[in-house]
Amino acid sequence: MATEKQTLEDLKSVMDGVATATPTEDGGVVVEVVLPEPKIDDLGRSYATGKRKNSIARVWIKPGNGKITVNGRDQEVYFARPVLRLIIRQPFEAAERVDSYDVMATVKGGGLSGQAGAVRHGISKALTYYEPSLRAALKAGGFMTRDSRVVERKKYGRKKARKSFQFSKR
Repeated sequence: MATEKQTLEDLKSVMDGVATATPTEDGGVVVEVVLPEPKIDDLGRSYATGKRKNSIARVWIKPGNGKITVNGRDQEVYFARPVLRLIIRQPFEAAERVDSYDVMATVKGGGLSGQAGAVRHGISKALTYYEPSLRAALKAGGFMTRDSRVVERKKYGRKKARKSFQFSKR
């Protein structure tokens, strides 16, 4: 077994694994990284929940030819705008797994933009459950973080969330 020296910068790329370091006689350090087990159900799928704004997406992925189904419809029908389809494909492109997984998603709440973001978040999480080694690439792309920005609520005594009525001095 070949031993190689790794620095702390090298360990930062391993985001989720459990690393054990043992010193060697020549002053180096041998690092062994243990990745978590894949979470795959009896049907060979991996499940994750994605969220964005007020949308919640339940996403299942399994090996296939890249077919994406959202609420029982094809992605071209459900997300008619090309920008939304581009958002959904981003995790696969970052992980270099284009057209290798089939996606089945159900989405509730919010508008189409929020739903596309929720599906993207769910796909990213499901990919890391299926292949834990992809977590570093997806985390570096920012796909693992839930975008928590939501619409601010309207306050009483105001027209909208922040807009107020015109001030009159007299």
